[in-house]
This record gives sequence, structure tokens and C-alpha cells, in this order.
Amino acid sequence: MINLKINNIPVSVPEGTTILEAARVAGIKIPTLCYMKEINAIGACRICVVEVKGARGYAAACVHPVAEGMEVFTDTPAIRKSRKATLELILSDHNKDCLSCDRNMHCELQALSYEYGCDANKYKGVVNEFEKDFSTDYLVRDNQKCILCRRCVAVCNKIQHCGVINPLNRGFATEIGQAFGEDLDSSPCSGCGQCINVCPTGALTEKSEIDKVLEAIADPDKVVIAGVAPSVRAGLGEEFGYPIGTNVEGKMVQAMKMLQFDKVFDVNVTADLTILEEANELVERITTGGTLPMITSCSPGWVRFLEYYYPELIPNLSTCKSPQQMFGAIVKTYYARKMGIDPAKIYVVSVMPCVAKKFEKTRENQAAAGYPDIDAAITSRELAKMIKRAGILFTDIPDAQFDNPLGEYSGASVIFGATGGVMEAALRTAVETITGQTLENPEFTEVRGTKGIKEACYKVGDLEVKVAVASGLENARIICDQIKNGTSPYQFIEIMACPGGCVNGGGQPIVDAYTRRNVDVQALRAKVLYDIDKAAPIRKSHESPVVKAIYEEFLGKPGSHEAHEILHTTYVERKKY
Repeated sequence: MINLKINNIPVSVPEGTTILEAARVAGIKIPTLCYMKEINAIGACRICVVEVKGARGYAAACVHPVAEGMEVFTDTPAIRKSRKATLELILSDHNKDCLSCDRNMHCELQALSYEYGCDANKYKGVVNEFEKDFSTDYLVRDNQKCILCRRCVAVCNKIQHCGVINPLNRGFATEIGQAFGEDLDSSPCSGCGQCINVCPTGALTEKSEIDKVLEAIADPDKVVIAGVAPSVRAGLGEEFGYPIGTNVEGKMVQAMKMLQFDKVFDVNVTADLTILEEANELVERITTGGTLPMITSCSPGWVRFLEYYYPELIPNLSTCKSPQQMFGAIVKTYYARKMGIDPAKIYVVSVMPCVAKKFEKTRENQAAAGYPDIDAAITSRELAKMIKRAGILFTDIPDAQFDNPLGEYSGASVIFGATGGVMEAALRTAVETITGQTLENPEFTEVRGTKGIKEACYKVGDLEVKVAVASGLENARIICDQIKNGTSPYQFIEIMACPGGCVNGGGQPIVDAYTRRNVDVQALRAKVLYDIDKAAPIRKSHESPVVKAIYEEFLGKPGSHEAHEILHTTYVERKKY
């Protein structure tokens, strides 16, 4: 243990601890802009500088290790002056349209500038001019708001393994972009949106579809149907002041009804449907010698990553559409027929924790009724904006329930949003399908938790089934390399693009870097879903009365010709450059 003083407060911390971490132990918050714990410790922004007694100059607290007897001062007049000057210099080359910025009130630069009483126009001179990159279906990059913190670069390279963005040029001309100045759409980007989550400003945002959704709602000739993913109810409340890890399902549904959607359904229903199709596919592959390991296909960021980086593993992917795409397909086929509605008039809006869903809806072979399965995909953040724009007092409205017939779901479906949830839900059905016996305890706790890679082995009848779960594309790479090299021992693998799963998706409410490194956001949001599952009267997808009705009235049975036509898809090899 190392003993030191921070602002004259005695602190004892393990050797190797940085001043930034030691200050937290002392109850002191040192501001940062570029730092992300274990991901981006580069001391570049110079906001975290402190004075160390006896040392020359200032030390960057995020990278400076503590030493025995060290005396640190974090809030002297000189330090405050230095931080303020640095912030004002950053602002001198920053697009300051804060009032209309997507990140207004959620911007770390804005918050620090306010705290330090900065003059946004103190330093005037030449300003960089960059064109916005609108090239993708899911993301907009505005380098006029970029502060070169390199957080996006770090998460893209170290956590998501894509490495498609890096600093270009030098000095004042430095910007974040792709090799050779190509548009983002020309790069092998997975579309995961984790870069948006870690950006401290409004330099990275999702491509909004709010206006076209509102236009559809206002069109009397359209039947606008919304479907909500499981993770949205676990994160949306944060946009309205609720603590991280609050279930706001009831208020979310009521708010959406007040937004005048014709029907508000739950994508959990088609998550249940996904499980029946996926479990059937897994059992078929295991028993008939099909391609193994079979890998889940629910995460479009992961699927896109595989198509770019591991196209030889396309046969390992489940052919099941994602719950989002199954939802649109079922609405425009089964529901349209049941209600006597022309599918051409149905406009399906999915509400997702994910920006890659905006790309997924544009994929080929995603039009079961002859029309796109999904017409618009909005994020949790976009839904929050719509609610606020409509003047809905979210905290004051009563709870409401999803509409029928696509509103009742099993506990298995709701845990889809947490890493390991798809695996656990599939096992609940696959085990009972293979053994013909009822699971008394449907919980497979070995695949739970936010660890990057989890593995387990289960005895199912006469079979020994080895499974793995990975979240975050760097962990996906490890699993893929094993399969590619012939060393994978697994029969079934779940992979999610985002670390922690959909609860931490690129479209979820923004959480500042300080909170992220001190609060387990992924675990708190996941707990919401596991609590819903635990309290659910039905906890297995194949026992859902809604899913049973869909098969009895329309699809026949899992894996049927009709099911394959409507609920399954194909994949393509994508050229990286």
C-alpha cells in the first residue's frame, strides 16, 4: 500500500494506483475529458492536471502513479486557471451551437465549461471547417464538434476490434476519420454505435428518424405500429431523471400511446418466436450433423462484423432473423391477415437500444410481405426526445400495458437484452425439446454476468452441449479465431456486438465517463430484465400463448416452410476495402 496526501487528506491505496483513482478514494472528483478506465488513459486533454509537491510542472492525474509520501493538490488557483484556459482553447475551435446540439445538457464539455465559468469566445482566430459525414444509415459524424479526445478511436480499436477510425493529419489540422479520407460508409464499420456512447460531445450521433415517424403518425392512410425491444424499458427512465436500473415499462407504453401510435406491441413476442426457431435449428444441426458451432444472429452489429472480418463463418450463423425483423415480418403478415389490414398501409416502427438496427432494416431479404419488414428504427434516445417534444410529463403519467395480440411475452424473451440472455432463453427451450422433460428450474446462471466471455457445459439427455457467450467484438474475435482454427469446443455460441449486451447498446441513454467508471451500468440495467423474468408467470418461450397462437393459426410449427419464408434470412460476404 502507498500512503500519500491529496488536498491534505491522508490516503492509502495499492501500488500502481493513479492519482485520479486515489483522489476518488479521498472523496475528490478530478475532471477528465479523454480518460476512460482501462481503455483510454493517454493524458491528452490536460483537464485532469494536478500539482504534486516538489515536482516541476503539472501532472496528468489519469496516468501519473502515486508514490510514498506524495502530496497532491487538485484545486489550487493555478490548477483552476490552467483547466479553464484549456477548456477555452478547446472551445475556440468548437462548433458552439449548443442550443440545437443533439447532446445539449448531456455534453461533458458543456458541463465542465459551465463549472469553470468559461468564456466560450475568449480566443478567436482560424477555425477548422469539416464536412459532416452523413454517409451511413445509422450514424452522423460532425468533426466541428470533435475535441480529439480519442475515446471513439480507443473503443473502436480496443473494445470493438474494428479500428476503422483513427486520427488523421497532424497539429491543428488533426481530425478523426477513415484511412484515405473515405466516408464511414466505405469502411468495415460494424455499426455498433459504441463510439457514440463514449463521445463526450455531439461529434457522434445516431441518424435521426424522428421526423419521418411523426410524419407517418400524422398520415391518416397509415396504420403506425410500434414495437419495443426489452432493453429500452431498462434504460429509458434515465432520460427522465430515474436512477440507472429502473424499470419504466408501464410509463413507456403509456407515453407511446399518447404519441398516437395506432398500436404499441412488444418485440419480446418475437424474441420468443426467435427462440423457438433458433432452438429448433440448433437441435436439427446437432442431430443431423449440420454446421457447428451455431452462432446467434440477433445482434446486427455482430452479424455485420462477421460478414466483414470472418465471412468464412457465415455458415455458422443461425439463419433466424433478429427479433426486430421478425416483429416487422409478423406484423405485416400474420397480424395484417388477422386484422384484415393491407400490409402496404402498415408502417412499422421499432424502438431499439441499438443504432445498427437502422442498418439492419435495409438489408436484403427483409421483406416477408413484399414490403420492408421495418420502416423506421429509432433508439431509446430518440423515443425520449419524442416524448419530451410532445410535452408528455413522463414521471406523472399512469402505467399502461402493451396492446394485444402481440403484447404478452415470457420471461425468457425479456432477458434477450443482457449478454447471455439469448443463450439462456434458447437453452430453456432446447433442453425441454431434446429431453421431453420439464425444467423445474429454468435458470442457467453460468451464462449470466457481464464478463466478456463466459462458457458452460450442460448434460442434455444423452448429449453434452458446450456453450459460450461473448459480448464486445474484441471478445467475438477471440471466439471466431477459435472456430476458424478448428480449436472451438462449442456447439452453440451467443455473440452480442455491445459489451454487456443490448442494455449497453449504442442507442441507449448517454452516461458520462465518470459515472461509467464508478457505476456498473451494464449490471444495473441487466438486473431490470432478470427481475422481470423472475416475476413472470411464464418463463419459457415455447409456453407463450401468443407464440403458440402464431404457430397454430399461421406458421404451423418451428422450422416449417412458412416459418423459413417469413422468419429466416441470408447473409453476404462484405469487402473490407
